[in-house]
Amino acid sequence: MAEHILFLTGKLAEKSLHRVLESMQPTEFTYEVRQLGVSVAALMTTQLIEKRLTDTGLAQKVILPGRCRGDIEALSNSLKLPVERGPDELKDLPAYFGQVDRKADLSQYDVQIFAEIVDAPMMTVADIVKRAQTYKEDGANVIDLGCLPSTPFPHLAESVQALKAEGFKVSVDSLTPEDLVTGGKAGADFLLSLSEKTLWILDEVNSTPILIGNTPSDARSLYRAIEQLIKQGREFIADSILDPIHFGFTESIIRYRNLRKRYPDIEIIMGIGNLTELTHADSAGTNAILLGIISELEIRHVLATEVSEHCRYAVREADLARRVMYASRIDSIPPKGYDNGLMALHERKPFPYTIEEVKEFAAEIKDPNFRIQVSEEGVHTYNRDGMHTATDPYEIYPKLNVDDDGGHAFYLGIEHARAQIAWQLGKRYEQDEELDWGVSTKSAADDLSQFKEAGTTMHTRKTRKDKRLNTKKKK
Repeated sequence: MAEHILFLTGKLAEKSLHRVLESMQPTEFTYEVRQLGVSVAALMTTQLIEKRLTDTGLAQKVILPGRCRGDIEALSNSLKLPVERGPDELKDLPAYFGQVDRKADLSQYDVQIFAEIVDAPMMTVADIVKRAQTYKEDGANVIDLGCLPSTPFPHLAESVQALKAEGFKVSVDSLTPEDLVTGGKAGADFLLSLSEKTLWILDEVNSTPILIGNTPSDARSLYRAIEQLIKQGREFIADSILDPIHFGFTESIIRYRNLRKRYPDIEIIMGIGNLTELTHADSAGTNAILLGIISELEIRHVLATEVSEHCRYAVREADLARRVMYASRIDSIPPKGYDNGLMALHERKPFPYTIEEVKEFAAEIKDPNFRIQVSEEGVHTYNRDGMHTATDPYEIYPKLNVDDDGGHAFYLGIEHARAQIAWQLGKRYEQDEELDWGVSTKSAADDLSQFKEAGTTMHTRKTRKDKRLNTKKKK
C-alpha cells in the first residue's frame, strides 16, 4: 500500500506546491496538501503547527517546509507520526524524493591527504600544532612539515614530537638528507622524498619513504628505487612528480599512468601544488579534475599545499573532491549530483522560479513587507504595492520609499546586493540567507530547532520606535 504523506504549507506557496507534486506523478506515495493559514511557509513553526493541525487524516508521514523552525521530534511525538523537513525550495521536491538526485553518502574515501606546512621552519612549535589542527579539521590525514632550502630548522625534531604527541601522522619534506634523518629519528611517519641515491637514509630510520626519480622525468631511476625496496620488503610510496602546465604537465600525467600500469599494486602519491599553486584559476575546479585523475589511477595519497592566497582552501577542496570521486567510482557514474561544495561560483539550478511564478507570488501579497526573489530576468522586489524588476539594485531603491528608515534601507541594501550577485553569477538566492559559496567559506550550521535572533536593524528600528512613543507620552 502506498504511503500517504501530508504536506504542510502557507498561503503563498500552496498553488506552487500542488503544481510541483502534480508534475512528479506518478509517485510511490499518495498525498494531501494542507495550508495552515500563514502567508509565508518559512515562517511556520512547530508550535504553530501543533496548535493548528488538529487532524492529520490518513497521513502516515508529515512533510514540513524546509525552513520551518522548532523541535520536529516533539511535534512528531505529539502527532504520533514521522515528521520531516522538506527542501528549502519547493522546486527541489523531486530531488528530495529521489526523482532527480539523491542525498549521497560522502562519508567514505580512499585517498589520504598530506597537508604541507610550507613555512614550518619560520613558525614556532605551538603555531605548527595550531596550523596542523586547522588542516585536520579541513580533512588532512597527515601533516607534512616543509623544510625550506638554506633555512635552518633547529626545532624540527621538537615539532615532529609535538605533533605526534597530539596524535597526528607526520611527514617531513626536505631535499636535505640531514633533515630527513632528523625527522625520521624524531618519529616522522613519512619522509619526502628519497631517490635511489639517498636510500641509505632508510638504514637509520623506520619512516616510510616517498620515492622519486633522480629528476622528475627520470622514470627509470624511480623504477630502480622501487625494485630495490620491493626486494627488501620495505614499505614505500612512489611519486612520479606532477609538473606545471607548459613545463611537462601532460607528460607527467602520462608518467603516473605508466607507473600504475607497471606496478598495479604499489602505493602512489601525487603532489598537486604544481598545478593548483601555479595556475591562476579557482582551485576548487582544479582539485576536482586532479582528484578525478587520482581516482581513475587508484592513487591513494595526495599532497596539498596552501601557499598562494587563491589556494587558501586547497585541503578542504581536496577533502570533498576525494569523497565525491570515491562515491562516483563506486556508483559507476560521472561525478555529478553528489554535492555542490566544489561549485563556488555557479549552481546547477540557480533560478528555481520563473518571472511568471514570481508575479503569481507577488499578486498574493497583502502586506507592506518586501519580498525579494531572483529569476533569469533579474531581481524582483515586491509587496502589496507592486513588483519592481531590475538587474541593478540602484534602479529599484527609489521605488521602495525607505528614505526615512535607515535600518530598513540598510537591510534591503544588503539583500539586494546578495540578489544581484546571485543573478550575475547564477547562484541560488534565498532572502535573509547568506549566499552559499561551497567549501570556499565556513558557515556555522543553521540549527532549525532554534529560532533566529532578530537582526541589529530590527533592534535599531524598535529602539527608535520606542523613543518616539516615549517622546509623545511626555508631551
